[in-house]
Amino acid sequence: MPPKKKVEEDTPHAGAKWGRVKSSLKMGVVGLPNVGKSSLFNLLTEQSAEAANYPFCTIDPNEAQCAVPDQRFKWLCDLFSPPSKVPAVLKVTDIAGLIRGASEGAGLGNAFLSHIQAVDGIYHVIRAFESEEVIHVDDSVDPVRDLETIQSELCKKDLEYVQKQIEQHETLKKGQKPKKLTEAYHAAKAKVLEHLEGSKPALMAEYTDAEIAEFKNVAPAMITTKPVVYLVNLSKKNFIKKKSKWLPKIAEWVKAHGGGTCIPFSVDYEEELFKLRDDDAARKQLIDDNDGARSVLPRIIKIGYKELNLIYFFTAGEKEVRAWNIYNGSTAPEAAGAIHTDFQRGFIKAEVAAFDDFKEHCNGKPSMANLKALGKYRQEGKAYVMKDADIVEFKFNVSK
Repeated sequence: MPPKKKVEEDTPHAGAKWGRVKSSLKMGVVGLPNVGKSSLFNLLTEQSAEAANYPFCTIDPNEAQCAVPDQRFKWLCDLFSPPSKVPAVLKVTDIAGLIRGASEGAGLGNAFLSHIQAVDGIYHVIRAFESEEVIHVDDSVDPVRDLETIQSELCKKDLEYVQKQIEQHETLKKGQKPKKLTEAYHAAKAKVLEHLEGSKPALMAEYTDAEIAEFKNVAPAMITTKPVVYLVNLSKKNFIKKKSKWLPKIAEWVKAHGGGTCIPFSVDYEEELFKLRDDDAARKQLIDDNDGARSVLPRIIKIGYKELNLIYFFTAGEKEVRAWNIYNGSTAPEAAGAIHTDFQRGFIKAEVAAFDDFKEHCNGKPSMANLKALGKYRQEGKAYVMKDADIVEFKFNVSK
């Protein structure tokens, strides 16, 4: 039997069920001050969000988008050689650092927590490097303590929010008929409150689909139901050696608090690599000099994208090759709507080829002719559920 693929890279986090069903979802970069959030954001988006060495240097969230690395997209671009090449993108928000007491307004807490509520998934950046030049808000490096601080603040904010939403939902207005509160709603409410009151993320509880659907309508902006990717910022030395006394402790904490993907990286090393992005020979030499350690930014982007339960399909022709974000589970008409609402409104059919089939059978030509002859170029209707990396041409008519 072939080896199983890693679950973390192929299965979206359970938080996807609690999230918005949209193609325009975004990850937020979260953590304490001075853990490397803005520096990571700069690297991911090639922007220059100020990365100053003091708390609250990022007050308004910086928003940008970064290309999702994909060899399939690159292969299509090489084959068609179009003037326009548009990759799939991941939207990323840089959120200012939280501190202990943020849920009660400490620092710039409440504003920052509302920014976290507005994103769909979280990159939680954790500091696991020592530096006399970069101050720590708590004066010492202890990633597990920092994890506890952030989780506590997020749970407190969620508890406050959920209690208000429950009160509004259950309180009858004058002249209003009594609401029918289902068993699924009561069961979900009890689990959510129990976990948040114990400073545990609401996502740690087990829910039925019905419970999620009922309670999500009441409290759609909970923070602790969002998928989380933990990014452990190491020193360059520890990253190259792939060793740190903190990594096992962080992994143990994450496992005990709902699980999630942990990705060790080093801002210092990534910045060195980034500076050599236009010098292939020097970049290769740097990698060779550091035990073959490559950038993990592509993996960070890909994992974040999958955690939001997003996939993409391709349109490919002589003028443009483009990847279009859609929510996993989207039907063909919904995918057509990602291009233009007219495509969805007047949807007739989708002409579809799987990427792997196209690559195998196109004979190196930017044409579907051979796939049509082999029956690999299909016509799909309104009920078709899109697959990742489908190559599609939509037929539509809005004259009616």
